[in-house]
Amino acid sequence: MVRAVERFVCQSCGATHGKWSGRCSACGDWNTITAEAAPPTPPKGLGAGNGRVLDFRKLNQHKENEGSRTASGLGEFDRVCGGGLVPGSTILIGGDPGIGKSTILLQVVAGLANNSVKCAYVSGEEAPAQVRMRAKRLGLDGAPLDLAAATSVRDIVATMAGEDAPNVMVIDSIQTMYVDTVEAAPGTVSQVRTSAQELIRAAKQRDICLLLVGHVTKDGLIAGPRVLEHMVDSVLYFEGERGHQFRILRAVKNRFGPTDEIGVFEMSDGGLMEVTNPSALFLANRFENGEIWGSAVFAGLEGSRPLLVEIQALVAPSSPGSSRRTVVGWDNSRLAMVLAVLDARCGLGLVDHDVYLNVAGGLRIAEPAADLAVAAALVSSMMEVPIPVGTVLFGEISLSGEVRPVAQSDLRLKEAAKLGFSKALTPPARRGRQTTLEVGEIARLIELVELFAADGVKAV
Repeated sequence: MVRAVERFVCQSCGATHGKWSGRCSACGDWNTITAEAAPPTPPKGLGAGNGRVLDFRKLNQHKENEGSRTASGLGEFDRVCGGGLVPGSTILIGGDPGIGKSTILLQVVAGLANNSVKCAYVSGEEAPAQVRMRAKRLGLDGAPLDLAAATSVRDIVATMAGEDAPNVMVIDSIQTMYVDTVEAAPGTVSQVRTSAQELIRAAKQRDICLLLVGHVTKDGLIAGPRVLEHMVDSVLYFEGERGHQFRILRAVKNRFGPTDEIGVFEMSDGGLMEVTNPSALFLANRFENGEIWGSAVFAGLEGSRPLLVEIQALVAPSSPGSSRRTVVGWDNSRLAMVLAVLDARCGLGLVDHDVYLNVAGGLRIAEPAADLAVAAALVSSMMEVPIPVGTVLFGEISLSGEVRPVAQSDLRLKEAAKLGFSKALTPPARRGRQTTLEVGEIARLIELVELFAADGVKAV
């Protein structure tokens, strides 16, 4: 009796091992290695058979409708995609459970179906009746949208190759799909990779726009091998805190548009509503009870969109050796660097203090330009001196305590002026600025601390 050949594959990174172990040596995750049937070994070399001559196309010759985009009707979704859906493209959407992935895709394809675009929604987790109930709750039950419950990739590919094939298809989710020639359970690395490969190949042959829903791990990354993100054209992530009504759709990869572009939505009973002016929404009712210390407004940039957001800080005395650092919406290591610069270059004793930092609205900020706003919020909280209401801040802080310029300063100032701000604290400009705001330039971080000291410092 011939023994079946097995291999051990990490379900987190896709690394292959010769034997089982509790920890993957490639990614370091525990209890992610499972046994799978090894695929047949391909023959070495091409053999004696002849290949097919490739059908080349001239770069300067193309069809009139080639590369044309289809608007979905959701402006924020189209913005993240680069202006609309491209025929033959594959978009992978990931996010935490219950954050709104299925909801927004149902809204997108229902809107397209109402505009005479043939769309299909294939669910591997819900029955058509369940999808219909969600559509009725969202007010989309009148859309001529095709629904199906299927998990067999062979059946889906046959549908895509038929005469009545859709122009846009949603697969919810890729982890539930399986290929009958792969001896592995659905959701494993082999099944996810093979299923995605077959679906993408079929979609590109028929110029079908494919929207894939991907589950995420506990770390917030797409479950399965990272090669899945390399296979698709665009990768979108849904971000947001459970306690906030705001949802951020962020593009981390886009072959047809800018990366790191965001779309802002508000979760409501009627589904995900577009937020066309997110800066005003994030800053709404900011100071209903007057000025408070520990609050700063950061003029940020998300993709091509300027965005103003409130940064809240609280500095409180703690017992020696037991200080805490809690951050929501910003990089923890970046906060540690700003605190170290404030201690070493400005003489603020923050070692024996608890520090709490929060980005209002559930937004996550990644750009270094928020350093100056974070430092201002920390100093304001520690000295109990409020920052004037009409002031915005941005600038990158170096380890030497210098405040360095950031990109698109004029665009940030223009957005602040549009929202009624009157003053800005920024790094020194390399050239003249054209703005109606009163701009105060800060070259070193100690100058910011001196501004608070001039307004009166509470003894620390």
